[in-house]
Amino acid sequence: MGITAIPWVLHVDLDQFVAAVEVLRRPELAGKPVIVGGRGDPTERAVVSTASYEARAFGVGSGMPLRIAARKVPDAVILPVDQEAYLAASETVMATLRAQPGATVQVLGWDEAFVGVETEDPEAYARRLQAAVLERTRLHCSVGIGDTLVRAKVATGFGKPAGVFRLTAGNWLDVMGGRPTKDLWGVGTRVAARLAKHGIGTVAELAASDPQDLVPEFGPKMGPWYAQLGRGDGASVVDDTPWVARGHSRETTFQQDLIDPNQVADAVRELAERVLEDVVAEGRPVIGLTLKVRYAPFSTTTQGKKIPETFDRDEILARALDLAAGIEAGRPIRLLGLRAEMAMPDDARKGHTPTRGGW
Repeated sequence: MGITAIPWVLHVDLDQFVAAVEVLRRPELAGKPVIVGGRGDPTERAVVSTASYEARAFGVGSGMPLRIAARKVPDAVILPVDQEAYLAASETVMATLRAQPGATVQVLGWDEAFVGVETEDPEAYARRLQAAVLERTRLHCSVGIGDTLVRAKVATGFGKPAGVFRLTAGNWLDVMGGRPTKDLWGVGTRVAARLAKHGIGTVAELAASDPQDLVPEFGPKMGPWYAQLGRGDGASVVDDTPWVARGHSRETTFQQDLIDPNQVADAVRELAERVLEDVVAEGRPVIGLTLKVRYAPFSTTTQGKKIPETFDRDEILARALDLAAGIEAGRPIRLLGLRAEMAMPDDARKGHTPTRGGW
């Protein structure tokens, strides 16, 4: 009797994607510490978008101010962000994944996707998939294998770089049980600290927790969800329904702090215009706005407000300026961001897996 093919979830993650694309364009950079961020000028205010493994060895990570990254790695090659190049490479990768036999592909971002497949040997399938991506794009990827989306996503971290790793209900606690909760997909430092207040510090402790005990801290939806996350449970079916953005956001880091209220108002107007260009292309009304303010040196606040459905540019701008009225007078501002949340279409996928981005 032959082995029966069963459904598996594969999580494909391109290794150091942005840096790898840059190295392909400049082969002489192979093996060197490469940092990509802003306009490639460490004297300007900008943050690291990504760094090669060679740069990461010095402690450089995404979101780090570019000037600090340059200080950590004086010999680094610092390059400007080229979104069009990364998008083109990403589209080729995703097309390659979709071309694999029996694959259902759910894109999570430029550099990662879930692949659903029925196979009797998921490791062999994963390696064929890696070979196909490498042949087509010259980019390496790591693959996590799981019986749920969560386990596949977490497994990828154990496969990096360019490897394959499997996590299932059978070995989840053996591998993850002793690890801190912040190692889970969807649990950041802040959530981990809130869990710790309840005596939950490890994945095993979270997995053993009573979901209802987490409701007072996280609410009736998120409390049970975190407990489920600790067990690695959840959705096991890859959904290839095209992802629909819930909103669009733009932000600007100023090379000199803004203090003058008129300058702030002008910056908010410009952000609103740029966000509205994206919203108009979607053809869906705006139902909420969020203003992000980063005061010097590095303190960030956000304030949001639901609004009646509207396409009216003047109304949206006026409401954005209303939010700006809450900015602390006289306090230097180094960054402003504006996000417009849109009404979802009736046929939009519900409960989709969160992707990167947003605030």
